[in-house]
Amino acid sequence: MQKKMLGIGLVLVLASSLQLCAQSTGKEITDRKWFVGSTLLLFGNLDKTNNPGYVQINAGYRITPKDIIQVRFKRSQYAWPLGIPFGRDFDAPGLNYPGHARILAPQIGYQRFWWKGVYTSLYVLNAFEKYMDENEKRIGNGFTLYTDFYLGYHLKFFNDRFFFEPAIGISYWPIRTGLPDSFKAVEQRWPNYFIQPGLDFGFKF
Repeated sequence: MQKKMLGIGLVLVLASSLQLCAQSTGKEITDRKWFVGSTLLLFGNLDKTNNPGYVQINAGYRITPKDIIQVRFKRSQYAWPLGIPFGRDFDAPGLNYPGHARILAPQIGYQRFWWKGVYTSLYVLNAFEKYMDENEKRIGNGFTLYTDFYLGYHLKFFNDRFFFEPAIGISYWPIRTGLPDSFKAVEQRWPNYFIQPGLDFGFKF
């Protein structure tokens, strides 16, 4: 699944780079202060091995031409340690949890534009988690505090009505509670951070 997502992301970034000159010319449109959107990571739901049932909804407001506040809502489930990097270990036999976790997570963030479409963003995510065993029986509840940092580029389309934001990000979770012992045994060999792509898109109004 990760290889597919990285491939899709790379193709979209390369294709979008052809639009850079067109996107950064002309008068900026500043009256569209609100936006809604989601992420192309939703294509991960096509994975049949570990389908995350992923949902993400984004909404934001442009405070100034360079400053944006944003809220996100995420829901998913996962059966692998969060710190496993993209590669052969992901989905490898014997490395997944003896069950899965279900996550419901509101998130708030700040985005800052520095030069043309280059931006950085910081998000804080409060994840409320349910831990299920292999028989779909709940074996615990937990909480994880995530911080996500992204460096990316904002691409505009159709007279600045739509946008796409390819980015590289890192997630770090300093607080995690309620993890069952059977999950900890699998989790402990991996770090508490993860490098990931950002593939958000949206509609401005």
